[in-house]
Amino acid sequence: MVDGDEGPDAAAARLTGRPVSARRARSGSLTEVQLADGPAAMVKHDERSGAVRAEAAGLRWLAAARAVPVPEVLGHDERWLVTELVGTGPPSAEAATRFGRALAALHACGAPAFGAAPPHGPREAWIGLAPMRNEPGADWPHWYAEHRLLPYLRETVDRGTLRPREAAVVERVTERLPELAGPAEPPARLHGDLWNGNVLWGADGTVRVIDPAAHGGHRETDLAMLRLFGCPHLDRILDAYREIAPPADGWTERVGLHQLFPLLVHAALFGRSYAEQALATSRRIAGI
Repeated sequence: MVDGDEGPDAAAARLTGRPVSARRARSGSLTEVQLADGPAAMVKHDERSGAVRAEAAGLRWLAAARAVPVPEVLGHDERWLVTELVGTGPPSAEAATRFGRALAALHACGAPAFGAAPPHGPREAWIGLAPMRNEPGADWPHWYAEHRLLPYLRETVDRGTLRPREAAVVERVTERLPELAGPAEPPARLHGDLWNGNVLWGADGTVRVIDPAAHGGHRETDLAMLRLFGCPHLDRILDAYREIAPPADGWTERVGLHQLFPLLVHAALFGRSYAEQALATSRRIAGI
């Protein structure tokens, strides 16, 4: 049995079979280490049930697509994750173009179903700090309402972040999802939490993505997440994506629909300001 007081150096050595020759930096649950006769690595500690297993499975599922690069998983157990350390550099237009094309290729690799978890990943997973259930569904509009929007809407109401009469506006959107969702598409292989903080611009000119909430979903969800909090060279990313796999007509009008999920997650986690954004987005979608 592993000692409950095990630190990141010991965990990295145990999980990779290489002793740590130096500790480079530490911030919260993350520790950068140098493995003896091996690569620099990032060691992450997380006590939440299934969180490490979900992240490791997501990284491996994305890596299997051979499209968007991700840090290599060097080892993990239920509490510790050791991955390749990615050196960062300045964003560039050229890297953004390559990333847009790679993201299109990732989505095209598909998934068994909407809501499908990565192979060996838990059904009870996480998006950031919030729980996220990967429950397969047959069609995207009904799945998105039942397993993404409504659970977080209920959470915001239970916390008093949204008032019941405000929640009714969001519920109106969920009821109209079949007509709002656009043309039917097959499930895409999603990163699932593709905001700017999870996009690493590498020192080698390659964009890598980290901290996935990977699952089978609608490809416009990843595109909407990139737009939600901004991303360097976003126009170049989207232009390159459209060259490979143009989204269905009217996709820009559906951005708010796909952003509604992360806004409700943030409202559940961080409070009223995000709830107000979710409410305003819902009113625009519903035309009220």
